[in-house]
Order: sequence, then C-alpha cells, then structure tokens
Amino acid sequence: MKRNLTLAALTFFALLLSGCSKSGPNQTTQPAASPTAAPVKIASVNVVKANPEEVTIRPGGSAETSIRMTIDKGYHVNANPPTFPYLKPTELVFKPAPPTSVDLIIYPTATTRKFQFAEKPLAVYEGEIVIKVQLKVEKGAPKGKQNFSGKLRVQACDEEVCYPPGERDIVIPVNIQ
Repeated sequence: MKRNLTLAALTFFALLLSGCSKSGPNQTTQPAASPTAAPVKIASVNVVKANPEEVTIRPGGSAETSIRMTIDKGYHVNANPPTFPYLKPTELVFKPAPPTSVDLIIYPTATTRKFQFAEKPLAVYEGEIVIKVQLKVEKGAPKGKQNFSGKLRVQACDEEVCYPPGERDIVIPVNIQ
C-alpha cells in the first residue's frame, strides 16, 4: 500500500511539473514525428537593432552622434544603469582607435515597469531609444572617412523570462574634415 501511494505521489508530481513547464514566446516545441528539427531560440541581439548616425568632426574637435536602438515589440532590455547590480545593463563599449576616441556616452532615461519575474519594478528600455555618443578627434588627424568600431551589449527579456546576453557590432562612420 505504501509503495502504491509513493508511486501515485510521484506520478502526480511528474504531471504537475509537465503542466508547469512552458516554452517562452516565439519558442516552439517539435512534434514527436520530427525529432531532427530544433526549437526556435531567442537571442538577445536578434531582438535589438542598432543604427549609428554618421558624424563629421574637425581635427582637434569633438561632435555628438546618435545610435538609434529599436527593441522588438514584446521585449525590453535593461537600462544603464540597471535597477540592480546583478542585471546586465545595455552598454556601448569602444576601444580607442586613434585619431578618434569617446569623450562621453549618454544613455536615455529609462522606463520603469513591473514584471512577473521580478519582485520590484525594473528600469528598462523598450521600443525605440537613442544613445548619444560624444566623439573627439586628435589635432593633426588626417582628413577623410574612417569607421569607429565598438560593441553594443544587451540582454533582452520578455514578460516572463530573460535571455542570455549578447553583443552586436557597432560601426560609427566618422568624416574628419
């Protein structure tokens, strides 16, 4: 009798767990007849687009440019700074590439929202945002066009779960005149 009760409890627990497991949005589970196809996986960089604006700078001068980010509907990314230190912020990272370097990065004001996976409201970016980047060019820099490269680091989340963080290459066209 005790063994039957234990078996019944384990069966109930297994059914309960299978009922609670849920694929994330845009994830599909494969039917049993097609074991070779894999489920669709969400990648943070695939739900975030970034469009840098060309900037013109005189040698020895500085200028501001914008990077317009578009976050797909139904997703958000953590703000910079994030609400909690353990959250991955949206972040632009550039290595100096003489004659151009970064003077300042200005992140936009965040939206504060409550999500079911977090106890407190979180500072996030949704929809379209603009990150401002102040660049400077060394005196005596040769005139012409160059590409100033960096990385955009993001972690995308939906209403229920956060996905692994990722990096997207960013290239700012710089026209030195």
